[in-house]
Amino acid sequence: MINHEVRTRKSAENFPIEEHLAYKIAKVAADPVEVPEETKEMIINRIIDNASVAVASVARRPVTSARVIAEGHPHAGDAARTGKGAKIFGIEGDYSAEWAALANGTAVRELDYHDTFLAAEYSHPGDNIPPMIAVAQHKGLDGKTLLRGIATGYETQVNLVKAICLHEWKIDHVAHLGPSVAAGIGTMLDLPVETIYQAIGQALHTTTATRQSRKGLISSWKAYAPAFAGKMGIEAVDRAMRGEGAPAPIWEGEDGFIAWMLHSPERTYTVPLPADGEEKRAILDTYTKEHSAEYQAQAPIDLARRMKQTIADAGKSTKDIESIVLHTSHHTHYVIGTGANDPQKMDPTASRETLDHSIMYIFAVALEDGTWHHVDSYAPERAQRPETVELWHKISTVEDPEWTRRYHSLDLTEKAFGGKAVITFTDGTVIEDEAAVADAHPLGARPFGRAEYINKFKTLATGIVSEEEQERFLAAVQNLENLTDLSELNVVVTPEALASAPKTPEGLF
Repeated sequence: MINHEVRTRKSAENFPIEEHLAYKIAKVAADPVEVPEETKEMIINRIIDNASVAVASVARRPVTSARVIAEGHPHAGDAARTGKGAKIFGIEGDYSAEWAALANGTAVRELDYHDTFLAAEYSHPGDNIPPMIAVAQHKGLDGKTLLRGIATGYETQVNLVKAICLHEWKIDHVAHLGPSVAAGIGTMLDLPVETIYQAIGQALHTTTATRQSRKGLISSWKAYAPAFAGKMGIEAVDRAMRGEGAPAPIWEGEDGFIAWMLHSPERTYTVPLPADGEEKRAILDTYTKEHSAEYQAQAPIDLARRMKQTIADAGKSTKDIESIVLHTSHHTHYVIGTGANDPQKMDPTASRETLDHSIMYIFAVALEDGTWHHVDSYAPERAQRPETVELWHKISTVEDPEWTRRYHSLDLTEKAFGGKAVITFTDGTVIEDEAAVADAHPLGARPFGRAEYINKFKTLATGIVSEEEQERFLAAVQNLENLTDLSELNVVVTPEALASAPKTPEGLF
């Protein structure tokens, strides 16, 4: 890896294009290096993972709306000239690639249930996959080419996330996704460095938004945001291929992203990128979710499940609890904890999108139930149960410097996203325990491997996708490197599952 120093430059400075971060990323994207076997296998895992959560969300309102919108854009024209079109998850037909990417990206993100990478910034790099599959289907590319593109997407986003913090300035993390999608598509299409450079610049310029999407009254836009970024990435590549340019230098310009979006004209960021010929392995640093909730809630859910038994063994119950204090990292405290100062996180009538960003709610339900379910744990009748509300409102978080240090550690063997729970009972008894990582984490009690990804898919697909269709998809995706028809990566749900989706109001399309 090569560390690149990135800072704001005056317009009058001599700053050749080859030094622009967008150009350096474009060079990485254009590098024809082979994808290592471990990266290939993990990409297949994440395609299975994305399909799992897309299946589970197929009948939810935001996903239904996105799908109906995309259905209004069927593919038209000569396939030899304009491409074949792309698939929309759950249904048959060929559709405009950018709109299919919007629908599929929303389905993947809706339940907050797929992969994550956390460093200076936060991310869900599996969001790269829907737009790349859509473009690959549209252009008739093969599985080997798709693997190269997804490897680039993960490499780009993960390295930006390692280097450049966005949330400090209340910029949403999809600003790292737009460029990574453009870079990955550039890899798949074997575009020239100059073209990829322009696409990356446009993608960043059009996907910069505020973090209000994850603050206060969190809405369905949380699912749409990365899907929209994927759509913007596709459109940026399309324009760049036609010779259109981007604002430049997009990160370093005097009126550019670092200077004004990040309010950091004097700051230097160190961005790591692979050297020429270096393998793209960043996906191996990322991790998926066993539970449908914000990633910082994964370890606390497992901890709560364990502590439920500890409480029972001590002859006590949750009704005996006086208070629960979760000692955790800066991120957990200020984003999903009481440090956020969001009263909505304590509101029994809050949206699902808000509740999956409330560690207080999540810990209370997991402690009571000893389990977690992507639908049942968020049901209004579950959230409004009086004894749950009482327990929930006894929970608070505090930032612990040690957990913050471990959160930001560059040593992956000590990097942690959990915390310590201190439960005080009305009789003064104290029970405490801690969990550094989730059970499904590579260093956790039950790390996810291929078998676990397949089990997640089959579990979530039960009653939604026929067994025959499940097996067909799993056979196709596990043969990805030899796959020539990427429409086989689409999963079609049963008519009954589709019929259970809500009827949404009509829009423009």
